[in-house]
Amino acid sequence: MPWTKKSLKNRIKKIIGNRLLIIASNREPYIHLYREGKIEYIRPVGGAVTALDPVMRVCKGTWVAYGSGNADKEVVDEKSEVRVPPENPKYKLRRIWLTKEEENGYYYGYANKSLWPLCHMAYARPNFDEVEWAYYKIVNQKFADTILEIVKNKKAFVWIQDYHLLLLGKMLKEKNENLLTAHFLHIPWPNPEAFRVCPQKIEILEGLLANDLLGFHIRYHCSNFMETVRLEMEARVDRERTSVTYGGHEAFIRAFPISIDFDENSKSADSKEVEAAMKRLKHEFSTEDNAFLMVGLDRIDYTKGIVEKIQAVDRFFEKFPEYKGKVTFIQKGGLSRMHIAKYKELNEELNNLVEEVNWKHSTEKWSPVIFIRKHMTRTEVTALYKMADACLVSPLHDGMNLVCKEYIAAKNDLNGAVLLSQFTGAARELGDAIFVNPYDRENFAITIKEVIEMPQAEKQKRMKNLRNVVKENNIYKWAGKFLEELKKI
Repeated sequence: MPWTKKSLKNRIKKIIGNRLLIIASNREPYIHLYREGKIEYIRPVGGAVTALDPVMRVCKGTWVAYGSGNADKEVVDEKSEVRVPPENPKYKLRRIWLTKEEENGYYYGYANKSLWPLCHMAYARPNFDEVEWAYYKIVNQKFADTILEIVKNKKAFVWIQDYHLLLLGKMLKEKNENLLTAHFLHIPWPNPEAFRVCPQKIEILEGLLANDLLGFHIRYHCSNFMETVRLEMEARVDRERTSVTYGGHEAFIRAFPISIDFDENSKSADSKEVEAAMKRLKHEFSTEDNAFLMVGLDRIDYTKGIVEKIQAVDRFFEKFPEYKGKVTFIQKGGLSRMHIAKYKELNEELNNLVEEVNWKHSTEKWSPVIFIRKHMTRTEVTALYKMADACLVSPLHDGMNLVCKEYIAAKNDLNGAVLLSQFTGAARELGDAIFVNPYDRENFAITIKEVIEMPQAEKQKRMKNLRNVVKENNIYKWAGKFLEELKKI
């Protein structure tokens, strides 16, 4: 039986029973902001919130997250809770409030200057600071105290998300050993040689191994984690059961490739709102109907390979000048973590690179690269996907990457192609994508030309196969398989 919203809803009761369902993540699924004196909300970009929001709409329960919007406090009740989605409430969002010092030390500090570069093989050196580590522990404890307050003496399943809350499982179990906890890592797990440099490695591993189930995107990350534990701790690593026993507690390690709500994304691509957004965007960007349009959509982050992507586009026009004026690349870059020096430097580097490439190749009526920094609604993003003849997804290292799956779901007419980095988790699933090495600028440029010139029948065949894969392996299957595995345990 295929996994759908309805089938997950029917099975969720059997799996969870009468337990409370609590999701814990740093980022909240809805952010309330003041705009021109009025309170509005946005849905932030990011794989975790994009994937989990449709699951929570089905499963109900409570989502615990850091309240980051400047109007977040205005819409919550006395418990710091608000029901979401705002237009059709399905579940509760419990917001946690952080001081500037806590946010700076925990999020901009240890999470993103230490753990993020440690886990991504993008040749950025991690920085370990004892004060930032202290704030990381303080905020993890805040999450634990809030969740324990929600649960009280009830039965509950706590589903922890990502690298911001690696200590949370242990903190919860120390106070309530009857809790069922699972942790899913949305980023890669590094090889043991990389992880061993972390001064806090034992506390992090103990935090994760307190959970009943640990999920990673692919088996390779599972293997890296288990080998790390074998080398760093006195624990029993069972390869047959794919589990680790530490301190008398067995944690099971499994791979769950995350995905999207394919049907919802595909349906929205044919909506009148998306059609109207396409017309607006074509007018805004002055794109010709007969021009070949390539698109990229990433947070501005050094792991996403945006610099390498634009350099490949530059090399493409150098090698094949006959395509000038006929091919345009639109890159949507969401500003991110600008309090961190490395991200500020990257943003400046991108500004200079786009200016340089456009100066080199542009004509009076055409520029090769259009860089968008403004926030785009979900409708506008879908319109951008639908307009594009090709999607360039080229991270230097990525746990999964859902942009390529969203693009595939939007291509109901089969008119599109995915150029995909071989260093993404998605590359293991999407065999009909066209693979690139983002470090190999020359071959990247040649591959762009090959995709442009690829026969339409070949593109449609590949896109049809890609859509079948994403449709079958959707977000409800991911959630269902995860929860079914938990039930076995």
